[in-house]
Amino acid sequence: MKRLTEMMTDRGLQGILITDAYSLRYYTGFRGGEGVALCTVNSARSEDAVGEEAGSEAILYVDSRYTEAAGQETEKAGHGFSVREYNHDAPLFDQLRAQLAAAHAEEVGFEDRSMICSTFSKYHKELGVKLVPLEDALLIPRQIKTEQELELLKKAESIGDLAFSHILKFLKPGITELEVAAELEYSMKKNGAEGLSFDTIVASGLHSSMPHAIPTEKKLEKGDFVTMDFGCIYQGYCSDMTRTVVIGKASEEQRKIHHTVLQAQLKAMEGLRPGMRCRDVDKIARDYIRDAGYGEYFGHGLGHSVGLYIHESPALNTRDETFLVPGMIETIEPGIYVPGFGGVRIEDMGVVAESGYRSFAHSPKELIEL
Repeated sequence: MKRLTEMMTDRGLQGILITDAYSLRYYTGFRGGEGVALCTVNSARSEDAVGEEAGSEAILYVDSRYTEAAGQETEKAGHGFSVREYNHDAPLFDQLRAQLAAAHAEEVGFEDRSMICSTFSKYHKELGVKLVPLEDALLIPRQIKTEQELELLKKAESIGDLAFSHILKFLKPGITELEVAAELEYSMKKNGAEGLSFDTIVASGLHSSMPHAIPTEKKLEKGDFVTMDFGCIYQGYCSDMTRTVVIGKASEEQRKIHHTVLQAQLKAMEGLRPGMRCRDVDKIARDYIRDAGYGEYFGHGLGHSVGLYIHESPALNTRDETFLVPGMIETIEPGIYVPGFGGVRIEDMGVVAESGYRSFAHSPKELIEL
């Protein structure tokens, strides 16, 4: 709550409206996703006052499906939110207006990065205050992970390691991409995952030239690249990992592409240091792939941050000017995708440390022929 109060003071706001499910989890501790949090600070009090002295109030509004759980989760999180139920007798907007009126609120920040237009129109009409875009204000504090968050992210990635070890025994000619995806997902859930951080990608043969191919009934064949991009959720936090193997004996061109991607990843990992701009880390891998003759076949960014959501900021790409600092999570996932031939991606998730990059993944990355 203190962080939100300071944010309101710095921006001249009397309230912050939180509607995004991931923001609700981060700032209140509530996992249900369907709710609204409103933090207010009384503008009639002294501008120099903070916290309770400023008449601040932080309330999470949920319906009857979540009242009990929300109470337990917000209390456990200890972020200073109380829980109120909205229903037919106490409609949500009536309660929000009452809280805003008590704070003499005129300007309230909202999450313009995630709120859709129809929802904005409704809040604008019902609340009677000026809604001010917060842009990345609620996202920036999530960039640097706490020690507790880092432990959860490590655990999530370790579940991915277990799934990869398992799938190596499962892969063989004749099984379908869909079967491989199902087996990866089963393994992750069996080892403690509460869900998937994104739809599992399994792309074999010519399909592997599509970075985000959807698994199909195509059967694995000898000579196929098989790219597997998978992740899970552990206590709310995501993992992300990609490995590419070959069914049978790899061709010389397959070996060359795999080696190029792996070296690009390793060089980016070795070169990453706190204080670097995100785009400069991307450049390390991109230049290596370009110099190897495959520059036109690496079209996406080198990586992205991960947390409660699978794609958080900052990102390792050609545009992001953010300076990396210890505690930030980044994936490093270069790829080469040649239409009509196939593709390779290798991805680890790790943390920016004082000494450089520390990967949370321990699965082998050298070319595996099955």
